[in-house]
Amino acid sequence: MSLDDRKLEVLRAIVEDYVETQEPVGSKALVDRHKLGVSPATVRNDMAVLEEEGYIRQPHTSAGRVPTDAGYRLFVDRLTKIKPLSPAERRAIERFMVGAVDLDDVVHRTVRLLAQLTRQVAVVQYPSLSRSAVRHLELVPISTTRLMLVMITDTGRVEQRLVEMPGPVADGEVWELRLRVNEKLAGQRLADTPSLVQKLVEESAPDRRAAMTCLASVLLETLVERSEERLALAGMPNLTRGGVLDFQGTLRPVLEALEEEVILLKLIGDLEPRTTRVLIGDENQIDNLRSASVVSSGYGPGTTIVGGLGVVGPTRMDYPGTIATVRAVARYVGDLLAQN
Repeated sequence: MSLDDRKLEVLRAIVEDYVETQEPVGSKALVDRHKLGVSPATVRNDMAVLEEEGYIRQPHTSAGRVPTDAGYRLFVDRLTKIKPLSPAERRAIERFMVGAVDLDDVVHRTVRLLAQLTRQVAVVQYPSLSRSAVRHLELVPISTTRLMLVMITDTGRVEQRLVEMPGPVADGEVWELRLRVNEKLAGQRLADTPSLVQKLVEESAPDRRAAMTCLASVLLETLVERSEERLALAGMPNLTRGGVLDFQGTLRPVLEALEEEVILLKLIGDLEPRTTRVLIGDENQIDNLRSASVVSSGYGPGTTIVGGLGVVGPTRMDYPGTIATVRAVARYVGDLLAQN
């Protein structure tokens, strides 16, 4: 059955009131609080249709109704008006983020900011190595036979590895190794580097091949084999702001899901540039999050996505405000990475 505009307005009013009050919404309250232009009897009829269609439900014997996952989905898809953040809100984001000294600082400021603005649990993925490019490779002598390899990516991520050389290495040889690896690898996507590293060995002079082979082994481990991803989490106490109706009466499954980094990466990873994804209740493929909603977005410089960020909270969520905030913060972090 296709819902007419009036029934959609009734659904919008129910969602907005329930999100604000966490109390089941009755027809009299809707008429009192919203200018629907119809009688309470007409609103009751509309609510009966919405309930029959599965958009609202009656949690107990009172006359009040609450939205279902399908009701929230229809609200997000057809009724949500995403208001751009005000100049004051944008200035607040900028003030919070300004002065970040490195990538770790950017990520931790971002996750705290998201948790504060949305009052939900915030998750931020560090820029993924698999989506990054090499900005610079530094070789720092630690001893005559040991070097520190420092890789800096275009997103500001830094990885360090020790390189045990087959014998003493002079300063001039370290300089030559540093020059050659940067000529070959700087600016290249990490995913494209294995064949280039192999060429470094093949093209080395015979008296340099042993040293380059040792360096190449660590380079491959740093550039390719280090596939683990890192996350930052903030705002866990926000889960307790609701009452017994949020999370179907128990927080345990949600807390267990939030402890698993693999789960969190599935929630906020693999997003297209400048898009925001909203997963509501049963739309989550993870069983422990069937009582939660996830709003996430990819971020990165320009149209390149290097990581994801988002929030996890109850289905009774301020979707318009949360979507707008997640979008704005993702855009700001992407711009910040582009500038640096």
